Amino acid sequence: MDERRWRDDRAALNAARGRFGEVASALYPDAPRVAGRPLLCRAGWIPDAPIPLADIRLEWDERPAPPPVADPPDGLPPGHRTYAEAMGALAPPKVFEDRPSYRLLDARPPVLRLGPARYFDGVNVGESAAHELAAGTPGLPLRTRIGDPCDLARRPALPAITTLTVTTSGSFPGAGSYVLHRRDPAKVAHAGGLHQVMPVGVFQPLGGERPDMWRCMVREYAEEFLGMGEDYGDGFVQDDWPFHRAMTAAREEGRLRAHFLGLGIDPLTFALDLLTVVVIEHDLFDDLFGGLVAVNDEGTVAMAPFDGTVPRPMQPAGAAALMLAWRHRETLGLTRG
Repeated sequence: MDERRWRDDRAALNAARGRFGEVASALYPDAPRVAGRPLLCRAGWIPDAPIPLADIRLEWDERPAPPPVADPPDGLPPGHRTYAEAMGALAPPKVFEDRPSYRLLDARPPVLRLGPARYFDGVNVGESAAHELAAGTPGLPLRTRIGDPCDLARRPALPAITTLTVTTSGSFPGAGSYVLHRRDPAKVAHAGGLHQVMPVGVFQPLGGERPDMWRCMVREYAEEFLGMGEDYGDGFVQDDWPFHRAMTAAREEGRLRAHFLGLGIDPLTFALDLLTVVVIEHDLFDDLFGGLVAVNDEGTVAMAPFDGTVPRPMQPAGAAALMLAWRHRETLGLTRG
């Protein structure tokens, strides 16, 4: 495949991810869905009720994962060995680095078992599988080799943390409002052109830290809500960071409540999302995020009413998080007395 054709197919994918997601979803008619949304899952991945984030136990397996079934894809432009390499040269998003990441090895909430990985491990499989579908590649060979998207042993399954942030009161009728993001395809490697809740970020360590969902979520809040950069510099100690201390103190005081809702797989890109919800008092939200940006490094930001509706087109993980939080709104304290 020549470079021009590859770029055109990549552009077609980014221009219609919602439509291609529907096509991909139809390829898995027997897979369970999360809350009636396209997000794929397995039995046991969605708990009957939200689990306090403090009760999620992360286990660590240092052993390297076996090679995935999926071989490098066909159809790359000459001179490129991997999909991430082609993306970096021909269609790079604004932020695109092969940073250390985690691979999910097993999921039995409240226990998640993780091991080491690199960010491009996921890109090379997920974005390539989406590309071949958008390009109309006969037989979808990469997707066929992968098989069941929910089989975590078949490929590098790198989790992101998708967080729905809901205020307990505000200017909208009902329980309040939530932060809505439109992801800019020129800025992001995944889900460009779709709506999403926020913050959302690949579950990655800072330095050599072991997996900690809360610490990762706090950094995403600073980056996506306040426009902070991702380079924290040498000598950064998160426990001493005033923003981390303020967020953690609010959580300990009960003014900010974080829960785990479950996990699922995007049928188009095989992206794996750990679904969480953070419920925050409106006044505290203003104190922490009074400088909420209208545009960040990944797209545009707005507030939307938390009323049980889902904007279209929306990334499956965000839609699932919205519906699960709405289903459990009483448990989460998101109904008016």
